[in-house]
Order: sequence, then C-alpha cells, then structure tokens
Amino acid sequence: MAEAFNFELVSPERLLVSEDVESVLVPGAEGDMTVLANHAPLITTLKPGLLDVVYAGGREARYFVKGGFAEANPTGLTVLAETAINRDDLDAEKLNQAIQDAEEDVNDAEDPIKKDKLQLRLDYLRQVKTTLGL
Repeated sequence: MAEAFNFELVSPERLLVSEDVESVLVPGAEGDMTVLANHAPLITTLKPGLLDVVYAGGREARYFVKGGFAEANPTGLTVLAETAINRDDLDAEKLNQAIQDAEEDVNDAEDPIKKDKLQLRLDYLRQVKTTLGL
C-alpha cells in the first residue's frame, strides 16, 4: 500500500475533494504526471483532461478538469481548477442534449459577440464528451 498524502480539488463553485489519497494523475500543461506522497515541490498549469484519483484504501475517482493550477509538495497536492466535474455526475444523454441545444443556439445567434460566447460553450461541451468518452 502506497503512503497517503493530503489532496484537495477546488473549483470556483466548491471544494470537491479534501481527503488522503495514494496517487493523483494530473493533466499538466507540459504532460501528464502522477503525484505520490513526498513529491518534490512543483507548480504547473492544467490542460483540459482527466484527473485520476486513487484514495487511501483503493477507491478510485475520475474528474474532468479544465484550466487552473496544481501545486505539489512533500505534504500534499492542491488542484485549483477553473472547471472540475466528477465523471460519475455526468449523464451521457443529458450531455448529448446539451450539445444539441448549444449547436442550435450557435446557429440561431445573430450577434457576433454572443455567437462567439455560445461557440466557446459548445466547444467546451464537446471537449467534455470526447475526454470522458461519453
């Protein structure tokens, strides 16, 4: 059994995780990395991707993260994510409907600024679907 360390996952909306974990796979901007206990100090930006967590005791969870920072040190890991969604909280049917609605909104938008904002939302939803394999 690997040594446990403190892990916190924070989004603008809430604190998603604050527990002891054995490892966390972080989608860093320079490449994915696995953080274990006693990791050397490190700060990295996040790329959109999956954050895989193995909790103390073996339970696993997967989160989609987009944007933000990760800070590792010998005592723990903190991830401040622009967006963080638990994989288990996503429903493929609802996500597909949201994509369809967003596509319609983009097609119907006449104001270029509004259309750009709607396109960003559509791109984000498609990225979530692709990354999570839904």
